[in-house]
Amino acid sequence: MKAKKSVLAMLLIAATLISIFAGCGKTPAATPSTDTAPAKDELIIGFNEVPSNYDPLNGFYNGVQILYSALVQTNANMEVVADLATEYTVSEDTLTYTFTLRDGAKFSDGTTVTAEDVVFSFETAKGNASSLDLSRMASISAVGNEITIQLSTPDSTFILTVCKVGIVPKAAYGEGFATAPVSSGPYKLVQYDVDQQFILEANEHYYGAAPGISRVVFVKMADQDTRLMAVQSGQVDITLTSAVVAANNSVNGYYLLEEDTVDNFGIAMPYTARQDEVNEYGYPVGNDFTCDIAVRKALAYGLDRQKVCEEALNGYGVPAYSENDGMPWYNPESEIEYDLAYAQQLLTDAGWIDTDGDGIREKDGVKASTTLLYSAGDDVRQTIAMAVSNQVLENLGIEMIVEGVGWQDLPARMYSEPLILAWGSSNPKTSYMLYHSSNAGKEDWYNPENFANETVDAYLDAAIGARTLEEAIPYWQKAQWDGTTGTSMRGECSYIFILNKTHLYWAREGLDTGNQKIHAHGDAWPLVQNVAEWKWN
Repeated sequence: MKAKKSVLAMLLIAATLISIFAGCGKTPAATPSTDTAPAKDELIIGFNEVPSNYDPLNGFYNGVQILYSALVQTNANMEVVADLATEYTVSEDTLTYTFTLRDGAKFSDGTTVTAEDVVFSFETAKGNASSLDLSRMASISAVGNEITIQLSTPDSTFILTVCKVGIVPKAAYGEGFATAPVSSGPYKLVQYDVDQQFILEANEHYYGAAPGISRVVFVKMADQDTRLMAVQSGQVDITLTSAVVAANNSVNGYYLLEEDTVDNFGIAMPYTARQDEVNEYGYPVGNDFTCDIAVRKALAYGLDRQKVCEEALNGYGVPAYSENDGMPWYNPESEIEYDLAYAQQLLTDAGWIDTDGDGIREKDGVKASTTLLYSAGDDVRQTIAMAVSNQVLENLGIEMIVEGVGWQDLPARMYSEPLILAWGSSNPKTSYMLYHSSNAGKEDWYNPENFANETVDAYLDAAIGARTLEEAIPYWQKAQWDGTTGTSMRGECSYIFILNKTHLYWAREGLDTGNQKIHAHGDAWPLVQNVAEWKWN
């Protein structure tokens, strides 16, 4: 399809501006923007990517709620609410989910959404072995407008997976669907230009409220400089930015939108002593320094997280204490206070003392020293790692040697050396993946530290086995901290959480982005998940 000239012209303007851009590390100053007023029925977003696949059953998951309806959805408070299903029930044994399909819902081509389409969508998604976790769905069937899903084993988080299964029309699904889909949600895809832009328009057949803005143009702008210049020239209405750019610039006619997140960064700490044998992948496991709980707790309590936020993110971040801060299943008792004296005493009591005066503690001839790995090329992780390294050397006498390593090389080292990782999810099952012993030491990045704890396992199993998300919350919370043990830094402390990165965007004055959910990891798609609610004031 041919690109709209106005949008391509904008891209050319942005490209030209790159050649004259003087840099974003100067003294903050307001910059002029064009006087072009935004169209009240159109929105232009400077985005970091243009997907090549819009099939919700086979790869298109981040923006699924924009184009597709699901049986149920979650609101900004993470409550499960009706969508294509007007109601649902869960059996007492937690294995049977029954949904009542609403009448009158239609796809963007005007055809009716049927129970057969729902069954087809779920079965196809499972058959595609996609990242949608439908492994526990044993069967799905329909009688009239009643849809029944049978699970093989209990999973209280399954309803959140249901929220991610976009419903497609069985009759239209096939070759070419990925780039010319028939949608069931508030918008429909009307134009897709490879690696350039994609354009959405309001789906006139959508059963729900019409979007506040009827036309949304996503234009690819992969780097920070391009996005800033597009804002300065008034060519986009909203785009993401970084802490460095935000701290050193302001733009007339735009405001800085700051969104709370669970986009957390921390250090996975090898939990066991160094093993004699390599793991099943042929990599070394364990670390004789980080396996000492006194060391892990000293690092956790002796780290000034607010200072790291200032140094690494110019203050655009907040201290983090778990993988799910601020979510309904978060246990606030997991929080710890910065207490340098306590951290220093922990090390001294454990026998880590600087006896030779070189500024680094030692114990039994072993230096309090380790590498601190991060993914090479990731500026945020690098600055966090450097800020942590400088602090703990100065304040705790622990040497953490920062080293950037390519993603392809990290698996060989992540089971035996501390590693900066980032998480953040709107699903508590992330906690199960991070801490259940059945997932320890797998190659999926969740638990490279090889954490295992029987008490924690019991809480996590109880949480998964609960009948509903609400009934599972006490178990998720106890897994973090039950007053004696847990996954948190008050407990076993296999993971040292540092900060939640604030997501930042330049937004044109007058643009209302609605009631945002707390943002998960990644700062592009979480912003637009509720774009149908946006409006111009």
